[in-house]
Amino acid sequence: MSPPVLTGDFQLALQAVSLPALVHGADHILFANTAMERLLGYDQDALQLMPPHGWAAEEFADELKRYGKRSLAEEGEMAAIEIEALTGSGSRRVLEVKAQRVMLAGQPCVVLTGQDLSDIRYVQNSLLDVGRVLHQIIENNPVATFVIDKSHRVTQWNAACAQLTDRDASEMLGRDDTWRAFYAEPRALLSDLILDGRVEEERERVYGRDCTRSPHLSNAYEVEGYFPNVGKEGRWLYFTAAPLVDAHGEVVGAIETLQDVTRRRQAEDELRRHRTELENMIADRTAELLSTHHELEAFLENASVGIIATVNQQVQRGNKKFMEMFELGDVSPHGLPTSSLFKSAEDFEALGKVAFPVLSQGGSLLHEMEMCTLAGNTLWVQIIAYVANPADIDAGTWWLLQDRTEVRRAQREVELNFERIKHTNSRLEEAQNQLLQSEKMASIGQLAAGVAHEINNPIGFVSSNLSSLRGYVEPVFSLLAMLKRQPADALPAEVQGELARLNKTIDLDFVQEDLPQLLSESEDGLSRVKKIVQDLKDFSRVDHADWQDADLNAGLDSTLNVVMNEVKYKAEVRKDYAVLPPVRCIAAQLNQVFMNLIVNAAHAIPERGTITLATRVEGDWVCVEVGDTGCGMSEEVKRRIFEPFYTTKPVGQGTGLGLSLSFSIVQKHGGRIEVESEIGVGTRFKVWIPVRQAQA
Repeated sequence: MSPPVLTGDFQLALQAVSLPALVHGADHILFANTAMERLLGYDQDALQLMPPHGWAAEEFADELKRYGKRSLAEEGEMAAIEIEALTGSGSRRVLEVKAQRVMLAGQPCVVLTGQDLSDIRYVQNSLLDVGRVLHQIIENNPVATFVIDKSHRVTQWNAACAQLTDRDASEMLGRDDTWRAFYAEPRALLSDLILDGRVEEERERVYGRDCTRSPHLSNAYEVEGYFPNVGKEGRWLYFTAAPLVDAHGEVVGAIETLQDVTRRRQAEDELRRHRTELENMIADRTAELLSTHHELEAFLENASVGIIATVNQQVQRGNKKFMEMFELGDVSPHGLPTSSLFKSAEDFEALGKVAFPVLSQGGSLLHEMEMCTLAGNTLWVQIIAYVANPADIDAGTWWLLQDRTEVRRAQREVELNFERIKHTNSRLEEAQNQLLQSEKMASIGQLAAGVAHEINNPIGFVSSNLSSLRGYVEPVFSLLAMLKRQPADALPAEVQGELARLNKTIDLDFVQEDLPQLLSESEDGLSRVKKIVQDLKDFSRVDHADWQDADLNAGLDSTLNVVMNEVKYKAEVRKDYAVLPPVRCIAAQLNQVFMNLIVNAAHAIPERGTITLATRVEGDWVCVEVGDTGCGMSEEVKRRIFEPFYTTKPVGQGTGLGLSLSFSIVQKHGGRIEVESEIGVGTRFKVWIPVRQAQA
């Protein structure tokens, strides 16, 4: 059977109804008015495709389906039911629906109206929640609180109030004699007066002038009083009361809070007692401080050191000693700029840089520096400073100023004397070392002279004998050569036989050739021995210990020959000599310098290397260079090589005096020593000696 068709008038009638309404048959929704479309969130087409229960939430669909079938079967208006609708937006709405069967075109249909209860339920639940929350707030409030209604009956009596009054809520709720919890006789409470509207007229009579309006809440009042019946020994309570009004502004009750302030009142009483004691103590202490202040003033004024107090770089006060030290005369120290006590702005700023880091941390400063009096005289002052209040560095600073000018002068004299003594001692030590070296060189020279004398005698006659031997041998060899040139029959047979035997025995031709060479080599060896002896004498220069003109090239060669045994196994010696003018010097001392430099160069070469000896002339100066390809020196070693007793050699292999003495000798000659060195490359010493001495 096809579903009935709703007439236009019927549809207009449903649209005119303000309640949401729809019409459904047995299987489908036939029509829904605009209010129902808005409520369910579906348009007309979507609803007509649904079964009658299709818009209900899943758990309510069966109930709505049964309700619809009953409505189709029964006449009259059905009892309303509550269901939840699932709207087109996915939200849920609580609806109260009613159904009425109607006949349309001879077929039964149901007109279903609905009323949205969601907002009503929300408000109801909210009010219930608010009521529960308010009840919990009052009940769980740690402040004792009770509430009375318009009939003065107790409706709230929280746990704190029960604990304070020793009266349980079950005993007090519903009673209108609340005064029993606080007083022995009937008496209106503050909440009763507020509820009756008599608080302004009665508050002074009941509570005196202690009852006042609350500064925090209008129409509320507060008072503090003693309740002898509360607790075992009575209690001081601070209580406030305020009216409770309904939506129309009518007073429907009152709320009163009570706080036990007994301990505070006891503390206040104790505080007042202590205050009285403290005031008496302060009076006594003030008298003591006043006496101490006078004593301190006398101490500051008569102190043996200058004392000033400064704020913002100005003197606020200064004692008598300060005025004497800085020659103030009739000038008042108050307001005097502290910068005027210094010779320059730089000195003033320098003190600030030293003092600020210390004083800003609350520490004390101890410093000495030069200051200046107002008359322009210089003082050496010991300064002790500390801030007046470490918690506030702007509160000012105290300065203790002690004149140490004489002490400073004495210290300077002591320091100068000490430096002079050190210098004298250094010169004595240097002189002693040079004297020892001179004595050593003199001993070497004497030894060399003795050795030379002892060696020269045998060398002389050996040389003479070799010369004579050469004179004897040459005619003999000429005779033998002549005999060998004679014909065989020119000599007797015995002579020829003896010559042949002798030639066979000694090989006369070889001897004739070798013997002159042996004589030449022997003469050369004797010459070298004489040269070594002469170089040893020249090195020590025993016969030339005073200032004289000397050939430094010759002295360098002599020194090299003397130390050749140290050098020949370690290095190849290369010479680059220029023609030098005679140099005014003490030759033996310069030879000692050359020997130290050459030996040090050999010791600096680890295996095999090169030592370079070079000389040149530049203007009025002669330069002697000793270079090596040794291990080189670091900057630290270069700075210290001329210090006495400083050595890089192992213990027992060096005294540390060689270069120190060399430096002194060159200085004595008015010269200088320059050093160039690079680690891993080598070292070069340059000795500069003036050709003529300014004062020999």
